[in-house]
Amino acid sequence: MVYVFLANGFEEIEALTPVDVLRRGGVDVVTVGVGGKAVMGSHKIAVAADIEDKELVSFEGVEAVVLPGGMPGTLNLEKSSAVQDAIAYCAKNDKFIGAICAAPMVLGHAGLLRGKKAICYPSFEGELTGAEIYDDFVCRDGKIITAQGMGVSLEFGLELLKAVRDEAVSEKVRNSLQCR
Repeated sequence: MVYVFLANGFEEIEALTPVDVLRRGGVDVVTVGVGGKAVMGSHKIAVAADIEDKELVSFEGVEAVVLPGGMPGTLNLEKSSAVQDAIAYCAKNDKFIGAICAAPMVLGHAGLLRGKKAICYPSFEGELTGAEIYDDFVCRDGKIITAQGMGVSLEFGLELLKAVRDEAVSEKVRNSLQCR
């Protein structure tokens, strides 16, 4: 199972594209609304999350967590104890953590990027504490997957799918989406 956290002000494409790609690949994805099931994106698109953060009682069975960017969504994610608990659980239990755009700063501030390659939206690099800034759109270093921004949301989703399933499943979905 993959948890995708949505907080008010999240970047809609960065959240929903990976959800779509993962589900096409047969992954059980649960969207988690921080502070409630009704979440408003940064472009005023309302989304109904599958569950709200207070419903999370265990991370058992979690393969990965995903943090979309957007402002103030990223700041709202960082303030959430549920998000902090989820990324700490994943780090401790060798599970995948994905973050895109501004959201890798949450991982940097938590000390999870020390000695890792990572990428983020340009101008947030200083927030990736201890990271080696990667020069590409999507970066996977061990169990951490980061991406630069909205324009690479599809590639980010496919990399997440490759991580939690395998390359063959990711390529099958890539081909079905008719992308390069």
